[in-house]
Amino acid sequence: MELSQILAKCDHTLLNQAATWSDIKGICDDGIAYSTASVCIPASFVKQAKDYVGQRLAICTVIGFPNGYATTKAKCFMAADAVANGADEVDMVINIGWAKECRWADITAEIAAVKEACKGKILKVIIETCLLTEDEKIALCRCVTDAKADYIKTSTGFSVAGATFDDVALFAKHIGPDVKIKAAGGISSLEDAEKFIELGASRLGTSRIVKIAKGLKNDGTY
Repeated sequence: MELSQILAKCDHTLLNQAATWSDIKGICDDGIAYSTASVCIPASFVKQAKDYVGQRLAICTVIGFPNGYATTKAKCFMAADAVANGADEVDMVINIGWAKECRWADITAEIAAVKEACKGKILKVIIETCLLTEDEKIALCRCVTDAKADYIKTSTGFSVAGATFDDVALFAKHIGPDVKIKAAGGISSLEDAEKFIELGASRLGTSRIVKIAKGLKNDGTY
């Protein structure tokens, strides 16, 4: 697979709590230069970033992040606010405690409510696979499908582990035909990125692929 094809599936990500506008501007510049799918940034920078990039790059942000236990009303407000500020894509975290209680109807209803608040923009649903059993992951594939979200996403990158090949393969078996897969958390090599794509991921949440591309460009090999 060509490096450009991998980059086109990357949400170039910076969610560090201490990130400054200078940092965010830098990843926006990189996202444009390397033609990534989007940049994924904190909500407080969405308007500034969208004003800066215009239509040259999609802006993604996160809500209910990273723990997922904000109320549904709060998540809907955050999603609507992000879209009003120019977000093209929203990545939300489910209520993981509800998953542990098998509150599948409540999770489905929350995802659907956030989807409506996104006003037609892309919604990706983070289920934090490292905290779940296989049965819980399968049930959440049904929730995301029934709620008509656009993507199911493995991880926040802020918990005990990130994306695994097994989880992406599991998603591919159990999501509906209109749901796509985003692998995120710990993707650190081109080989891993390509493997995730082969298993069914349409997006990759990572900052390292652009860093690899920069290194190859400096070496004259890209």
